[in-house]
Amino acid sequence: MGRWGDDGGKQKLTLQDVAELIRKKECRRVVVMAGAGISTPSGIPDFRSPGSGLYSNLEQYNIPYPEAIFELMYFFVNPKPFFTLAKELYPGNYRPNYAHYFLRLLHDKGLLLRLYTQNIDGLERVAGIPPDRLVEAHGTFATATCTVCRRKFPGEDFRGDVMADKVPHCPVCTGVVKPDIVFFGEELPQRFFLHVTDFPMADLLFVIGTSLEVEPFASLAGAVRSSVPRVLINRDLVGPFAWQQRYNDVAQLGDVVSGVEKLVELLDWNEEMQTLIQKEKEKLDAKDK
Repeated sequence: MGRWGDDGGKQKLTLQDVAELIRKKECRRVVVMAGAGISTPSGIPDFRSPGSGLYSNLEQYNIPYPEAIFELMYFFVNPKPFFTLAKELYPGNYRPNYAHYFLRLLHDKGLLLRLYTQNIDGLERVAGIPPDRLVEAHGTFATATCTVCRRKFPGEDFRGDVMADKVPHCPVCTGVVKPDIVFFGEELPQRFFLHVTDFPMADLLFVIGTSLEVEPFASLAGAVRSSVPRVLINRDLVGPFAWQQRYNDVAQLGDVVSGVEKLVELLDWNEEMQTLIQKEKEKLDAKDK
């Protein structure tokens, strides 16, 4: 049996099988875990990738190491680098791609129990997935909090400042206002703890475009019941898919969007996807005018 573990002689599951389960409504409480891999097709840069415009923009600040922009101690000394990143990622600069709209379609069909995302680009919201279906595990630019008086604000209130390369200040106490992105050492958002009920209830898990390296997000992949199929759509085998595979795990490796397209084809949702994407594109075009 080797590393596949003892599967009790059960037949290995395929992507086709998973599509059948969804089509027959045998899976209708889908939980999705998503990471940076669903956003790179939208052009979202990785602040750690030398050569990306964002990385070069950050270089001017002589940051000790890239992750320092997400450290509170550093932020209080020099918030500028973080707001350089904020300017790049602020809602409105990028558009959702095919993978985001697949998740939206899951929601439209009443199949999405919850989408857990590690991304802070807000593209799930832009794709029309309602905030109550979302757990933005690493925070969001949609809201912001004053670091001094702790008042809460809509992120939109400070868009002008951020775009003008100004550090936003609280209109009440003049403290620096920080978007609600989770920094190292900060508590995860309260909503993250919905996983305690979501994962045991799930009847299908998708893991899309994530390296499953950042805890406590990563260990959630092991929190669904052992009878529940887990589908990985990713460049490489990661986490339990690499070292603790179950008989009902499916790995669709390679380009994330191609993997999602393959699933959509097996589901026979091509037409609905095209209609949805077109409709949403027109909405965003109208907004940008």
